[in-house]
Amino acid sequence: MRYLCLLLAVLLLAGCAGAGALPEQEPAAAEGTAPETEETTQETEETTQETEEAVQAAAPVHPLQFFLDKLSTEQKVGQLFLARCPAEHAVEDISQYLLSGYILFGRDFEGQTPDSIRETLESYQTAPGLPLLIAVDEEGGTVCRVSCWSAFRDTRFASPRSLYDSGGMEAVIAAEAEKAALLAGLGINVNMAPVCDIAEAPGAFMYSRSLGQGPDITSEFVRRTVEAMAGSRVGSVLKHFPGYGENADTHTGFARDTRTLEQLEGWDLIPFQAGIDAGCGAVLVEHTIVDAFDPELPASLSPEVHRYLREEMGFRGVVVTDDLQMQAITDAYGPEEAAVLAVLAGNDLLCCTEYQVQYQAVLEAVQSGRIPMETLDAAVLRVLTWKQNLGLLF
Repeated sequence: MRYLCLLLAVLLLAGCAGAGALPEQEPAAAEGTAPETEETTQETEETTQETEEAVQAAAPVHPLQFFLDKLSTEQKVGQLFLARCPAEHAVEDISQYLLSGYILFGRDFEGQTPDSIRETLESYQTAPGLPLLIAVDEEGGTVCRVSCWSAFRDTRFASPRSLYDSGGMEAVIAAEAEKAALLAGLGINVNMAPVCDIAEAPGAFMYSRSLGQGPDITSEFVRRTVEAMAGSRVGSVLKHFPGYGENADTHTGFARDTRTLEQLEGWDLIPFQAGIDAGCGAVLVEHTIVDAFDPELPASLSPEVHRYLREEMGFRGVVVTDDLQMQAITDAYGPEEAAVLAVLAGNDLLCCTEYQVQYQAVLEAVQSGRIPMETLDAAVLRVLTWKQNLGLLF
């Protein structure tokens, strides 16, 4: 499929080259010729319009736009789903739903070896469809999907917090570079990290997973982690936007953040901006209701949160939902409505487990016009661009 993509791009460029000739210029009028008449003026205007149309036709078309135009609506919808890898029928589901990718959990590495997991992931990548995002959460500390198994590393990666406490920033970044190299060597091209959250209270949900420092040092950690991962061509995902702070765990229920926008901008949002400025390809949005943006909807389903991320922070990459299976979402919305609302809010990728029913719900929302085709196309183009930047397309 990668070679087909390349062939399509070459054909496109060849077609553009052949369509680039402009109409020949009329010779300049000699001195003393008769003044322009209404007919000659009209002819000039028509020639100008034809020339402008020819220039537009000859303008280069981004190969990804051309490729996007060749996808069916069903195929486009599939590209919105970063699905939890199923225990069965993983290869078949790639083809059936044209999934954008799989996110792997600890169970997917149990009993495996580096060779066997590479073989498994290659079978996913060679299934009919587009090249896949293959993602894991390998943060270190309590969240290690790969290094928790001794077949892949003698000891699990320590948390950034403990590494910083014992060895400073250089120890943290050395571990991040090692993680990226390990994942890339297995065929994993996305790590759902770094954690940009700032949590100082020991009882906070994100305490053990955060660096444990203020916004300036956390920003350095985020920036250098993004750069280290890019060195191995592993995509990074800033999480959990706009920052958990000291709030409760949305895996197990409802959480509300009552801080002001000024408080968020002066603290939690600073590391996210550092990651965006460093060129991170994706931002994951969490499920807390953040009053400063939207007192009604979880951040992941709020158009205002996504507007702020795009317009105020200048993010142009892929926006990803946190897992739509988390209780903060399932308690208030069914899986189908949650998926539709997530797309309408401005997410480009949906992290989900129930992708079969959610795929159908999003497809029907597009077909009915509830989700505009322009919204779908913009999301898919951002996903394809990220895949291209990771070396998965052409």
